[in-house]
Amino acid sequence: MTRTEYLYVTYIAADPQRIWDAIVEPEFTRQYWGHENISEWRPGASWEHRDADNGTVRIVGKVQEFTPPRRLVLTWADPADAANPEAHSRVTIELERVTHAERGSGGMVKLTVKHDRLVPGSEMQQGIEEGWPRVLSSLKSFLETGKPLPTWAKATN
Repeated sequence: MTRTEYLYVTYIAADPQRIWDAIVEPEFTRQYWGHENISEWRPGASWEHRDADNGTVRIVGKVQEFTPPRRLVLTWADPADAANPEAHSRVTIELERVTHAERGSGGMVKLTVKHDRLVPGSEMQQGIEEGWPRVLSSLKSFLETGKPLPTWAKATN
């Protein structure tokens, strides 16, 4: 079966640890994502992506790598597919401090999110195509201005 992947890159004016905390700490994720990422955050641990309003589990997976504040690798699946490893995609999040040759570290971080092992045409693929750009834009806004975007607002003409 052919799989597909997406790569998202953004630059955020924030410290790597602050971005890392915003990704793994529920009190932050609920503010810009509307969901909470819950885990013990160690390789092999389960993780859940829960609706912040009602606690409904939206995504499940396992932590494959956890190297704060630089790299996080997770499997990613619909809860109905939790027991089927073939249905799991993978998310790799990497943070890299950006330095300027003349100015040194300018407080900017390159955030790369690669979501791969997706089944083409699946509901999961369709969801992440729209979801990751919204979430990452809201994260950037939240960290740089203190105000998240309305991540799940409906688009209008």
